[in-house]
Amino acid sequence: MSRVVIVTGAARYVGARAAEALSADPGVSRVVAMDSAPPGRSLGGAEFAAVRLHDQSVGEVVRESGADTVVHLGFAEAPSGGRRTGAAGGGNVLGTLQLLDACQRSDAVRRLVVRSSAAVYGEAHPGAPCTEDAGAREVPRSAYAQDAAEVERHTAALCRRRPDLSVAVLRFASFIGPSVESPLTRYFGLRVVPTVRGYDPRMQFIHQDDGVEAVRRMALAGPGGDGPDGVFNVAAPGSLPLSQCLRRVGRHRFALPERGLKVLRGLSRRGELDYSPEQLRLLCCDRVLDPTKLERAIGWSPSYSSQEAFESFLAAA
Repeated sequence: MSRVVIVTGAARYVGARAAEALSADPGVSRVVAMDSAPPGRSLGGAEFAAVRLHDQSVGEVVRESGADTVVHLGFAEAPSGGRRTGAAGGGNVLGTLQLLDACQRSDAVRRLVVRSSAAVYGEAHPGAPCTEDAGAREVPRSAYAQDAAEVERHTAALCRRRPDLSVAVLRFASFIGPSVESPLTRYFGLRVVPTVRGYDPRMQFIHQDDGVEAVRRMALAGPGGDGPDGVFNVAAPGSLPLSQCLRRVGRHRFALPERGLKVLRGLSRRGELDYSPEQLRLLCCDRVLDPTKLERAIGWSPSYSSQEAFESFLAAA
């Protein structure tokens, strides 16, 4: 039976690409891509539905579409300045609450895929790669990571209320590639790049194409929407030291003591530096994901290693 799929986050690159890829799949008859802002690129054969986060429009789209599969890629990205205001702050959590409530009320929805982030693991993970069973070792401090953790909590609550739903949560490493714009790619583009003295964390990525393919495969895995359940890391194999990334970018860099991050954080909050608190903390974080669980669940692995994904970003920079 053909699938009807809803994709949120149509105004952002990953959401638009996922909607386009799903609409081209022969097993999908209809894709409705929604967001609170219009898409900036083609959605392929997907339809666009404009929604607002302070009314019932999200629920109306879910109900009227008759969708059996929902792919939640968010209504907002991480803010560049670290503030939790507007759509780029709590809007993602608010939109998630609206969407999950609509899924709970729908008799048609059978499959739900939710985008999350490796940021929920916290800040210090030296040694072995992070597995999904480990969970966060501390409460994440950045607004973006806190929002991701809250989205996961609300999704887990839906699973308890609707145990018949098939739900997958995808914890992504940092997206990178020729078309990705994020706090991390803006960091690599700074004229003078700050680093933290005494830290050289390993950086792990997921290429933009592999990230979209992981979403597509996970959304359509299993007959009738009965795909793999649980939390899954999505990351490319391998990692690169931050120092090597910065040498390849060719930017000037300066090392400062960790307490100096407070100065940079203050500048970002006043809008004097396009640099997020999430990235400030990543400079002290050695966090690499183990993607084995995902690869076993869907029989797929990324086409790009972390180094190859980074090189594709450099080629377009």
